[in-house]
Amino acid sequence: MRTLLLSVSLLLFGSRLHAESLLPPGHDPVEAGNQVLERLVVVTAPQVRGAHDAEMALVGDRAYIVAEVNDRRAGESAGWPEIYVAMSVVNLNTLAVEEVIPVARSEQEFAGETLPAGACFVPRILQIDENTLRCWFASEAPGKRQAQVWYRDFDLDRNQFEPGIHRAKLRTTAGTFDMQPRYFHEDAVRTGFRHPAKDYGLYVFDSFKQFDGRTYVALNNFPGALNGLAVLNDRFDTFEVVGQYNRPFDRRMTESAVNRLPDGTWMAICRQGSGNRNYLFTTSEDGRTWTAAVERDFVPNGTSSKPTFDRFGGTYYLGWQEKTQIDGVNRSVFNVDVSRDGSRWERKYRFETTKSFQYPSFQQHDGKIWVCVTQGDRHPSRKERIMFGLLETLP
Repeated sequence: MRTLLLSVSLLLFGSRLHAESLLPPGHDPVEAGNQVLERLVVVTAPQVRGAHDAEMALVGDRAYIVAEVNDRRAGESAGWPEIYVAMSVVNLNTLAVEEVIPVARSEQEFAGETLPAGACFVPRILQIDENTLRCWFASEAPGKRQAQVWYRDFDLDRNQFEPGIHRAKLRTTAGTFDMQPRYFHEDAVRTGFRHPAKDYGLYVFDSFKQFDGRTYVALNNFPGALNGLAVLNDRFDTFEVVGQYNRPFDRRMTESAVNRLPDGTWMAICRQGSGNRNYLFTTSEDGRTWTAAVERDFVPNGTSSKPTFDRFGGTYYLGWQEKTQIDGVNRSVFNVDVSRDGSRWERKYRFETTKSFQYPSFQQHDGKIWVCVTQGDRHPSRKERIMFGLLETLP
């Protein structure tokens, strides 16, 4: 009888553990990652030699994917004025690239404005109404001038960009300004930050997320090691800094992804500046005051690269670059872990590829999760093209 009761208890305990798991028994994250890799398609134009850091908006049966690209050489750098922004329009049913549309490039003339010489860098895109996509990008020339974040609107009905561009604005405790690095740095100094200011590197970084009917995003100054949570105004032209998270100041945190946990707590995962340095996590009850960032056990061996932190269908998806390398290739392993509460995590995907898997973005649309990601296979940086495809279909 005792043996029977023990067997029943173990069976019930095992069933409870299985019920709590988000993954089926025997799930293989490497095989799951391989299946995704096999169905990715190239979405950058044939003449592109270097590409990096894509984002996307999904509308109807189309994906609108923006990226920084150049037609001269592999890789990317904020000091290369040949880098421009382009948008690929992809059919979600066939994965065919229907069109690649230039968005902005150095010294381009627009209605009422001409961009100065410099790279057009780190584009981001969001559908702001039924018929409009808004694309933001930074125009910068390190050491020569203050960078400026601009935006340009795309008309979905006419399938073309408007002729003009506009300066994005940044709102801090000191007022509303053109969206330039100096004002973001000045706001950080008021919180005790003491690292020197940089005249470039202010980006709209993380994917846009909706909370309580408002649109939030993480801001980043990569060379200045600055991070902040911002909320967009109703006109989608001004980013208001809710709070900055840069402590401890002796750690160079950058390129964060942010989300809100079930109890309302904000949590951000932050890349550390350079080298094989693990990710740091910081939390906030109100989005304004943040804890000093620390490592977490569930990310044990990360390296210096962009993370992701999304929530799809009630499940959190945490993406991070592992410092393990396949055949010595940098950024060749990327993990995606899932959780219901943001505390207990399971490995759902492990992308292993010598083509690299870096700077991905994940978006949910019509019951499916899609991914765009930077890959390459010739240049050591592996930043040569943008890939796109289906991650999974939600239950």
